[in-house]
Amino acid sequence: MSLLAESLEKLEAAIGDACRQAGRRREDVELMAVSKTYSAATIAEAAALGLRVFGENRVQEFASKALHVAALREELNNPTIRVHLIGHLQSNKAARAAELFDAVDTVDSLRVAQRLNDAAGKLSKRLPVLIEVKLSPEETKEGLDPESADAAQLLEALPDFHSLECSGLMTIAPWGAAEDVTRACFQSLRVWRDRWSVAHSKLNLDVLSMGMSGDFPLAIAEGATRIRVGTALFGKRKPYTGPPE
Repeated sequence: MSLLAESLEKLEAAIGDACRQAGRRREDVELMAVSKTYSAATIAEAAALGLRVFGENRVQEFASKALHVAALREELNNPTIRVHLIGHLQSNKAARAAELFDAVDTVDSLRVAQRLNDAAGKLSKRLPVLIEVKLSPEETKEGLDPESADAAQLLEALPDFHSLECSGLMTIAPWGAAEDVTRACFQSLRVWRDRWSVAHSKLNLDVLSMGMSGDFPLAIAEGATRIRVGTALFGKRKPYTGPPE
């Protein structure tokens, strides 16, 4: 058994335990393999083990892997292999992101949404997106302040963007925070989802993408429908050394 296969087996056991403790079904929590900084060969190995959803942080980094992933889909005859952008997206890279990715999980402004919609429309593509919500005080965290006018404007506009398919929310908990702080972050995302689902009934906000290698059991307990795991699967990642975004 390969190291990746062993890691996946351990991770699946941990996810199963977290689901049982939360009284949830394992099939209700999607596992995203965060493959940023790892090679296309690693993605291929993970796909051969049954993983189907991958997360990448940088447009330019994934551009170098995109042809390999397309070939992998063809080789496995499996179009369900998907790659999502989970890193911050600058508006000037929206067109390229719409072309490369199967979904963008970090929409955090009306401007980015407009540019993605325009680009996806030109590609005759309906692009799934998540709204990134900032629920951590850390300045380095991206995302929309849920109480801001910017958030209200985006939520009002999204139903009219016919080339985007809004499917939910994502957030990142504060690094190294106490368990109660992390849990409160995940609770807050669920509360905002429930509130916005009522106020903006034309939007589908079913997906709650939250929880990573160090805190996914808490996220599952608080209702995560997608967890984003990299280190627990692939090991400690090497620093990114490619061109800056």
